[in-house]
Amino acid sequence: MSADIPENDQQMPLISHLTELRTRLLRCVAAVFLIFAGLFYFTQKIYTLVSAPLRVYLPEGATMIATDVASPFITPFKLTMMVALFLSMPVILHQIWGFIAPGLYKHE
Repeated sequence: MSADIPENDQQMPLISHLTELRTRLLRCVAAVFLIFAGLFYFTQKIYTLVSAPLRVYLPEGATMIATDVASPFITPFKLTMMVALFLSMPVILHQIWGFIAPGLYKHE
């Protein structure tokens, strides 16, 4: 087992692992937040774009209704958050891989 460990590779204590995990998670959250902040201006346009296929099948003069008091306000923001999460997925996956990869052997 010890023959597989390279000479320049060193083991890190638990606190160092937790600190690196915290840093990488904060980078992921920052990426999602920055993309969400950039998309915030386009919230209504994103909602209109996504709901367009549903509105095509509505009868003439009909509109979509809200089934909850806060849903007309909350739903576009939830949708924008999901789009931000989707767009920031490359950053998130890169951070996950950056945390996992140093613990793997070269042949894994």
